[in-house]
Amino acid sequence: MSFSMQVKNELVKTEYEASCCKKSMLYGMCIFGKIFSEKSASLQTENENIALLYSELLKELFNIKSTVKKSPHGRSITVSVAEGNDAAKLFKSFGHSGFASLKINHSNFDCENCAHAFMAGAFLSCGTVSAPEKDYHLEFTVPYLNLSKSLFTLIEEMELKPKYTYRHGYNVVYFKESESIEDCLYLMGASSAMFEMMNIKIVKDFRNRANRKANCETANINKMVNAAAVQIKAIEKIWNTKGREYLPENLETLAEIRYENSDLSLSELAEMCSPPLSRSGVNHRLKRIVDIANEL
Repeated sequence: MSFSMQVKNELVKTEYEASCCKKSMLYGMCIFGKIFSEKSASLQTENENIALLYSELLKELFNIKSTVKKSPHGRSITVSVAEGNDAAKLFKSFGHSGFASLKINHSNFDCENCAHAFMAGAFLSCGTVSAPEKDYHLEFTVPYLNLSKSLFTLIEEMELKPKYTYRHGYNVVYFKESESIEDCLYLMGASSAMFEMMNIKIVKDFRNRANRKANCETANINKMVNAAAVQIKAIEKIWNTKGREYLPENLETLAEIRYENSDLSLSELAEMCSPPLSRSGVNHRLKRIVDIANEL
């Protein structure tokens, strides 16, 4: 089951005590459904639970019967209001007329939770969310420009920060930030999905930090190996051309230690010196050895 389907199944099971919130959820499903007009109202989905909820709310709140039709391939389900008069009744009950462009009618929200229930209904009709293991993306795909702007404004009023784009003939209101998606899921009532997303994000962040640390350690090891190779090559050049007596005693002693311990770090070389040197002291002397070799 996809994460998006998981969120929708959780929203379908949400129980609202107040009938106004049920009505707001149905309103969100209707206005963002396949068709919502005076002549017809229908919702298209691949989720049987969503289709069943739409039918049940129509019957419970407006005593409207609906018909259910599956596509030939069986993946898509279309729930339609059976009678044209019922479609007009539903349309006008939510405060719409056939002359105005479709926008969200805020007068349908009777309590502070109604807008959240409406958002849940909108998501059931036209929303998707990516699996947090792969990406952070939640969107509402809306066919009408004014309706998408109306949704954008409503979401902003909830103190969220949506984004907008136009894609393949549709207006898309979306979130890309994980925190905004978590807040949106919580407001809609998908708290379990929100907590799962937070847990997945924690695991991802932990793995990313571990990977960055491993990459940093690998880079440091490669840097150390390359530097040691340059130093040993310099030592061999000096010994082969000038002999072991050429370097000053303090440099010669360190050259021998480095030559015999090519895999040790500067700090480890510093501890092997007698008396012990600082890491910067070892680094300075090895640089002098390389410089001498380069001058030969």
